Amino acid sequence: MTNIDAPLAPDALADRLAEVFALVGPLYRRAQRAVEQAAPVEGLSVGVRAVLDLLRENGPMTVPQMGRAQALSRQFVQRMVNEAAARQLVERVPNPAHQRSSLIRLTDTGAAAITAVIAREHGVLRRTGGQLTGAEVAACVRVLTQMLELLDHVEVN
Repeated sequence: MTNIDAPLAPDALADRLAEVFALVGPLYRRAQRAVEQAAPVEGLSVGVRAVLDLLRENGPMTVPQMGRAQALSRQFVQRMVNEAAARQLVERVPNPAHQRSSLIRLTDTGAAAITAVIAREHGVLRRTGGQLTGAEVAACVRVLTQMLELLDHVEVN
């Protein structure tokens, strides 16, 4: 009988984390489809939604900062920012720390759009079954955070 509270041996841990990866991919793709299908409500693509949410959480940021925070290319983030700016969801403001790299911040319209998206998503998430505990969710967040940190430091050969 194994103790589920004992740390796993490296091979067993790798097997279990592979199970997590196998679930995260479909979970991400389904969430992405759900955002895109609801796009007519706020008209947000997944990329623009990610930019708006990042700005909502962190306040004004530069495009390079957003790219690093999301592990996305600066060029992709710039396209999403341009799309959001064209719809007046974000605006460029002077960056006191760097003249050539403007800060991007939410407009009132952008804040209202991301607030509506998050409220709708929370409505869906409230319907999650399974009687999950705070400890279980905390453990999930801890595992996913460690996996992200690992991948930040893994060199691809």
